[in-house]
Amino acid sequence: MTSDPLSVTFAALADPTRRAILARLAEGQASVTELAKPFDLSLPGISKHLKVLQRAGLITQSRNAQWRPCRLEGGRLKEASDWVGEYRRFWDESFQRLDDVLQDLIQEEKNRHDDAGRKDDAQD
Repeated sequence: MTSDPLSVTFAALADPTRRAILARLAEGQASVTELAKPFDLSLPGISKHLKVLQRAGLITQSRNAQWRPCRLEGGRLKEASDWVGEYRRFWDESFQRLDDVLQDLIQEEKNRHDDAGRKDDAQD
């Protein structure tokens, strides 16, 4: 199994249940029981997801008597976001090229329409 942090982060984010757990934790800390409520999973099943998220550094779980609150940790998410953000320039440039092509096509169509209108006026 790969151990570089970015790969571990993306592997943890690949599962929709774990992404939903992170979305819930973005609202504030929660217990395992609270996190399990929206899912058709057992507490051990949710715990397995939480362990994956913990190993990825995306959440922390503390102990407060019987309560084991989970909390979102933003550092690894920021690293993943930064990595994806490096490709933003590529997408921005690709979209700009596409926009340029579309604008050229629109202009060509407008020119054809204007030329056709002039020909109709000349024939009258």
